[in-house]
Amino acid sequence: MDDTRTPLRGPVRAGERAPAPDLARGAMLLLIALANTPFYLWGREYGSVGFHPLDGTVADRVVQAVIITGVDLRVYPMFAFLFGYGMVQLLARQRASGASERDARALLRRRNLWLLAFGAVHALLLFAGDVLGAYGLAGLVLAWLFIRRADRTLLVWAGIGGALLAAMTALGAVGAYFAAAGGAPAPEETGPTAFLTASAGAEDPLQAALLRISTWPVVVLGQGLLGLTVPVAILLAFWAARRRVLEEPWNHLRLLRATAAVGIPVGWLGGLPYALDHVGAVDVPASADWVFALTQMSTGLLCGLGYVALFGLIGARLHGRPPGPVGGAVAAVGKRSLTCYLAQSVLCAPLLSAWGLGLGGVLGSAGMALFAAGVWLATVLLAVGLERSGRRGPAEAALRRLAYRRPAAAEPGGSPGTAR
Repeated sequence: MDDTRTPLRGPVRAGERAPAPDLARGAMLLLIALANTPFYLWGREYGSVGFHPLDGTVADRVVQAVIITGVDLRVYPMFAFLFGYGMVQLLARQRASGASERDARALLRRRNLWLLAFGAVHALLLFAGDVLGAYGLAGLVLAWLFIRRADRTLLVWAGIGGALLAAMTALGAVGAYFAAAGGAPAPEETGPTAFLTASAGAEDPLQAALLRISTWPVVVLGQGLLGLTVPVAILLAFWAARRRVLEEPWNHLRLLRATAAVGIPVGWLGGLPYALDHVGAVDVPASADWVFALTQMSTGLLCGLGYVALFGLIGARLHGRPPGPVGGAVAAVGKRSLTCYLAQSVLCAPLLSAWGLGLGGVLGSAGMALFAAGVWLATVLLAVGLERSGRRGPAEAALRRLAYRRPAAAEPGGSPGTAR
């Protein structure tokens, strides 16, 4: 038997990259910062849905409404799509270099396993709402079940997942209506919100770490598989990546325009009722407001896909042209999205948590949004510095070294969804 094997092709180099995915990831990390930092507003009273305090100034209420409408549960389906898209790119790159199917799939499996491990460490040390583990688990399961299946199979199963999510939302709306009409008692206020935010308010660092790691499996399963939005987004990404929708967006303008034109307005309109209820503009009985957890998920999936399509259209406009200083800076963040995502927690956790400086117990929602924007800008400066020095992010380098089982090359770029 011939033991000679074609070596695995190294990670993608800067000149081979399409701009749309990097721009999307870079901008998405600003939305992730806006979505995640409310976890650190400890010592407040929360509603039964979401992580925004029930009190605040007029500016706080405006910020809460905007984030609920356009950010909450709208960003991680977008990231899931980009993650799934990158999985197909990785396999295609390895096959094109002559690597065997077995070796290429083993590489993908190792990357997802290490991403799961990165997520566990991230949750233990810094942030209870880690999503890396959720994507790692979903990547393992969905690659095993679907990565080699036919296009029709991908679309059918994505349709089944989307239909289940829509049916759950419709049934939930009916149940919420009858609960409100029948005067059902409000649920206890000891729900998932209090469970997931408890670590930020713990003054003992060891207790906070134990709280974070105990909530992490719930986040991994809830976001990664059971919530349906991540699996559906990844399956659609498998289909889209086979057609190079984001690498060659000029060939798919009709699809991208339709997705953006439908997904973003539906997502915003779907989030608006919850936003209005949260700020007190409308009054939904406490016995029925749990339905917003379902409406946010279902409309958030469409919104996340719409955001991806929007950046695909931007990529088509930039085809053959330099992105400019702003676009280049955002793309530099997108190339290092794993490093910049983890850097957000490195900056936020010690400053905001009760076991650190405790600023999360002082800031309101508006102040926290400004803080989140400042954190994102700090990661932009980091990414631009690394770009100019020709270096990739340290987290990307570590993940690739572990996945490829050899030192990573010096060229910049990559993320959990782009290493190819």
